Amino acid sequence: ILASQSPRRKELLALLDLEFTVEVREVDEVFPDDLDATEVAEYLAKLKASAFTNITDEQLIITADTVVVLDNKILGKPKNKAEATQMLQSLSNRSHRVITGVCIKTCDKTISFSNTTKVYFKELTASEIDYYIENYKPFDKAGSYGIQEWIGAIGITKIEGSYFNVVGLPIQELNTLLTLES
Repeated sequence: ILASQSPRRKELLALLDLEFTVEVREVDEVFPDDLDATEVAEYLAKLKASAFTNITDEQLIITADTVVVLDNKILGKPKNKAEATQMLQSLSNRSHRVITGVCIKTCDKTISFSNTTKVYFKELTASEIDYYIENYKPFDKAGSYGIQEWIGAIGITKIEGSYFNVVGLPIQELNTLLTLES
């Protein structure tokens, strides 16, 4: 069971040729204030997995959460155009980290990990930022962008780490763990 509403995570998990269903449980995504930004994604992935309490022997739950971290501050999902613009301006001509936490839960075991990718943006112009926000509406994306979209193609100069992690699911590492668990 993929416990995520993200269409991108669904597409990525499908790349592994696994049979799965999507089932989401509502969770209040709140984390302790004293938690380091690098630990938040994994914490939230485990929190989402904890919502699945009556798991059968045949079930395996996969949860994930992705955060964008700039200067040890988490950039969440923008609430409006002004916030999206501010986030993209802050990422412009800088590098930041994208951290995805993943939790795999069965009836007798819970495993979690996180994966970090460093992403570099060129200097984005005001017109590029406006065009992207108007045409792609990145309000459901941490940090106000999707690497697989137009802004990634024209604005990201390089990454260090997993591309799929930035999209929302480090599938290579996930596949390795699932193979070990089977």
